[in-house]
Amino acid sequence: MKIINYFVLTERYLSIWNLAKILTLLTGLLFFASSCISLGKDFPVSHVPAIKIGQTTKSEVRKLFGSPWLSGNQDGELAWTYGNYDYSVFGERKAKDLVIQFDDNGVVTTYTFSTTEHKE
Repeated sequence: MKIINYFVLTERYLSIWNLAKILTLLTGLLFFASSCISLGKDFPVSHVPAIKIGQTTKSEVRKLFGSPWLSGNQDGELAWTYGNYDYSVFGERKAKDLVIQFDDNGVVTTYTFSTTEHKE
């Protein structure tokens, strides 16, 4: 009798263990299928037209958009990048990118704005 009980308990344990593995696998697949990655930080697109080449200063840009996500040097000038990039395994990928360059006096020399949201 003790041997039969041992086999019954072992079978129950294996079936519970297999069920746990299947549930873990399905949860992982569900998470992967619905996953998305976001990089950068959001910024107000409506303020982009307020940037005036040769007039807008670094402090004004900071008031409009906050601190840049990235800062660096582009073509020998200080460049600030504001970007927000959302990538999804299934679904829409969204991106918007604003790069502003400043001269040595901290005045905007050029800027580019790009987005995946087209309103043509």
